[in-house]
Amino acid sequence: MMVMTKVQDKTEKAVSDAARRALAEAEARRKAAQAPRLPTEVNGRDGPEPTRFGDWEVKGIASDF
Repeated sequence: MMVMTKVQDKTEKAVSDAARRALAEAEARRKAAQAPRLPTEVNGRDGPEPTRFGDWEVKGIASDF
């Protein structure tokens, strides 16, 4: 039977208490930050943007590019 023990990997660095606090604070700020609200589009197309799918449609004429 093999016994697993926690061994620090040589690639891991020891993190100080101040660094742990800074990382925790940065994570809290990322969670608290909100994505900016985009302005609503006036007279825009309904549904998803047609160029995302490689097609373009204007006045009933569809073209691939």
